[in-house]
Amino acid sequence: MSKGKVYIIGAGPGDPGLITLKAVEALRLADVVIYDNLVNEELLKYAPARARFIYAGKQGGDHTLSQDKINDLLAKEARDGNIVARLKGGDPFIFGRGGEEAEVLAGQGVPFEVVCGVTSAIAVPAYAGIPLTHRGLTSTVAFVTGHEDPTKEKSDIDWQALAGIGTLVFLMGVKNLGLITDALISHGKSPDTPAALIRRGTTARQEMVTGTLETIVEAALSHAMKPPAILVVGPVVELRDTLRWFDTRPLFGKGVVITRPERQADDLAKLLTAQGAHPIYFPTIAIEPPADWCELDAAINRISSFNWLIFTSANGVHFFFERLRGKGGDVRDLKGIKICCIGPATAGQIEVRGIRVDLVPDEFIAEGILKSFADIDLRGQKILIPRAARARDILPAGLKKQGADVVVATAYRTVNSGRKKEEIAALIDAGEVDVITFTSSSTVTHFVEIMGADYLLPPQIRIACIGPVTAATAKKAGFSIDIQQEDYTMEGLVGSLVRYITEQSSGADG
Repeated sequence: MSKGKVYIIGAGPGDPGLITLKAVEALRLADVVIYDNLVNEELLKYAPARARFIYAGKQGGDHTLSQDKINDLLAKEARDGNIVARLKGGDPFIFGRGGEEAEVLAGQGVPFEVVCGVTSAIAVPAYAGIPLTHRGLTSTVAFVTGHEDPTKEKSDIDWQALAGIGTLVFLMGVKNLGLITDALISHGKSPDTPAALIRRGTTARQEMVTGTLETIVEAALSHAMKPPAILVVGPVVELRDTLRWFDTRPLFGKGVVITRPERQADDLAKLLTAQGAHPIYFPTIAIEPPADWCELDAAINRISSFNWLIFTSANGVHFFFERLRGKGGDVRDLKGIKICCIGPATAGQIEVRGIRVDLVPDEFIAEGILKSFADIDLRGQKILIPRAARARDILPAGLKKQGADVVVATAYRTVNSGRKKEEIAALIDAGEVDVITFTSSSTVTHFVEIMGADYLLPPQIRIACIGPVTAATAKKAGFSIDIQQEDYTMEGLVGSLVRYITEQSSGADG
């Protein structure tokens, strides 16, 4: 059998946006992905659906696989002809034991390639507002393992030399924090040297305590700082108050649950992340084709007879055009047909297909569409609405009252996603959920179905809904609505959430 290959990949420090393009390219080739504890699992989506995933994490001395077993596994999978993506936190060659793995592969003649990553040693301080070098403060920096016991008989660390370096970065040094500070002070580092301990750096759960070499241990204890964390020592730490940027964003640290379908969650997640939130994917619904295509096929077969096409969701657009193309048709079949879309997001799905949208209402709900058609003579007009299997009848009923001949065709259906209550309940119990977002009535209905009608959310969790229809469904389900925006878009939802949190914070400060 032909040899495979191992890509030893640096996954970056936690923020999934910090993975390199080359790393993504390597992941897309993978037959097997072997990943560590500190790897953001969101990165696994870059691997093919056919790939096998093997967790090889190590945490607090608890090893899922020993390093020797990992080495053997890498070589075996490659010898079996597989492309292996060895995904490691940070950079594989900076305290990542990537060198050891590469040595084993080289010794056995297994082809490998090293894909550098953004090391936490530079990224975590940067996200905390601490530059490791700065003119006038220091031009020297050293990266040091925090795992080694400074009191052991034969240390690999030259503490005397470190005491003279401007900035010191200790990786994974929480357990030995007291020993590290004592060793630096005893070798000549001033006890007044600024120090910072940063946990979960580059993520929305980032925590930080500051002090000096003399006080940082006490500060860490009072804040119950736990691994993984990075210790930064040097005068550059004092720039933090001036240069901090990451944790000043309005939604920083807020865990926001996204209940919309997985395929559509990324856009909302990006908007939330840009404001500092931690998006939590918990899709309560999945979008599937209809049980049969009879209604939509019949409509497509006589598409030229329609005067208007009305799309009430991006899903309707997707499935309509997929079916049109599957039946041998294309956009040319829509010549002469006017198109109305419920909102800009849905309209965008039409426009990317090179088709002009004729009408988008000012209010992005069914009632808004009816208002937009109020001054249009619909007598004798034939209208097709490709939509979900279950939807409100207000739109077709209202159009019929205006004299239109309305055909409603099922283009897709909304079903329970199959996610388990325990997935989100564990995060809620751990206090990691601050807001739950609902973007349609079906996300509400299936959330209740998954969690159980008797499940009670903690009172501190806020509910955000997009539009009055979704809010009404949520209220009927027993939720108290805290955030509801006037602009019924994802941007509007996040904007309203930002305003709410900002106002709450201002009130608390006052």
